[in-house]
Amino acid sequence: MIRKNTKLYSLILIIADTIILLAAFTIAYIARVQYDPRPLLANIHAYDYLLGFIVIIPFWIIVLAVLGLYQPSTYNRRLVEWGKVAIGSFIGILLVIGWQYVSDKNIMPARLVAVYAFVGSFVLIIIEREALRLIRSLMFRYGKGTSRILIIGTSDATSDIARSLANTAKSGFEVVAIAGPKSIVPPELHTHHYSLVEAALRDIPVNAITTIIQTDLYDSDIRNQKILNAAQSHHIDYRFIPGEAEFYSGKNTVDVFLGYPMISVYQTPLVGWGAILKRIFDQIVSTLLIIILSPVFLILFIIKKIADPGPAFYISNRLSRFSQPIGLIKFRSMDAAYGTRDAAEEFRDMGRDDLVAEYEANRKVQNDPRITKFGAFLRASSLDELPQLFNVFRGQISLVGPRPILPQEVKLARGRSSLLHSVKSGMTGIWQVSGRSELSFDERIELELFYAQNWTFWLDIKILFKTVAVVLRRRGAK
Repeated sequence: MIRKNTKLYSLILIIADTIILLAAFTIAYIARVQYDPRPLLANIHAYDYLLGFIVIIPFWIIVLAVLGLYQPSTYNRRLVEWGKVAIGSFIGILLVIGWQYVSDKNIMPARLVAVYAFVGSFVLIIIEREALRLIRSLMFRYGKGTSRILIIGTSDATSDIARSLANTAKSGFEVVAIAGPKSIVPPELHTHHYSLVEAALRDIPVNAITTIIQTDLYDSDIRNQKILNAAQSHHIDYRFIPGEAEFYSGKNTVDVFLGYPMISVYQTPLVGWGAILKRIFDQIVSTLLIIILSPVFLILFIIKKIADPGPAFYISNRLSRFSQPIGLIKFRSMDAAYGTRDAAEEFRDMGRDDLVAEYEANRKVQNDPRITKFGAFLRASSLDELPQLFNVFRGQISLVGPRPILPQEVKLARGRSSLLHSVKSGMTGIWQVSGRSELSFDERIELELFYAQNWTFWLDIKILFKTVAVVLRRRGAK
């Protein structure tokens, strides 16, 4: 059922996008031709104008389809969808301009029509898709178009999946039954529980199950085959989700090896073209920011020399991708006498055992006595980290990535540093926008491992925007 509903929803999106694009073109024409008194480049009749765009719209829809805007993996993720709609609108306008060039025929009465059409198509498609998302959520809430699922498993992943899918209005799934130990059934869920898988399979027609989700393979091949056969005999969907995160995080590829399906699991999806795209993005953005912020660098350098004599910059020895040592550049925020040794040692020399305990627990302290007054301002505003743009420019770190850890922190990562360093470290990262200094060291590592295993270009964009908001609110920067 959910598969049919997915296809129907995709079809509705295609029809709605087509209508919205026609509306955007019509509004653009009316706004420029009828309400703008300035002379036009060409007198294009409304009929010829719309006819030209009707020819182009199918190609525009194909562009949106290639971008994945009719796939659940895109339209179920709002920010990803918005980003791809913006790209699709831009490419669509380029198609219009290209069509004019190739056909040597004017279909736009003025240049502003293209601008209006671009902005209008983006805004109206976003509004349309948000309205459809709201309607679909309301339908899910009242049990329309949902998929009734049976979850089979014995691990914590079974409970996590059940909890995640329990919000029917968002997921489109109804957790009807769970087969496995009673301990894995979330107490807040009112669902049928089966201790025996065979009993759950027997009641598939009674519970009107449309999808089976299995999270663990049993030792018995016969039992596993029974589950798959039950799905096939009742003509319902079967999905297997490995309970161990390592099997479905990172980048996985499926191939055939000696006649057997082979799953290759990479540490991170940040390989191949993804890594190239990320490096190009880092190079362009860091170059632009260094040029734009050069006056800020100069002002901070002068103030630093006046307010806090001594070296303006501080080079911190850190580890980045593949545990490669790098010199991380920062504006010096501490007194010149500090920062050359591990913080715990310096606190011990100061007789501050309380700070030693706080630092060893969180790798941070709330009130660091080594920081100067101007240094405190630099840290609170995150301006001390601006020189790291030069590290990004040199390719030592990325704009977004795990925090570059100190060499002595490797042992604290408890064997997870190899996975953590499968990607370049970053100026900002997922932990900075998820609590920053308020997070413990272990919580920070878990977030950064999630980033390394689930990287996407859109996740980077989202983190960059959130970083700006966090810095402006001056939350957690200590």
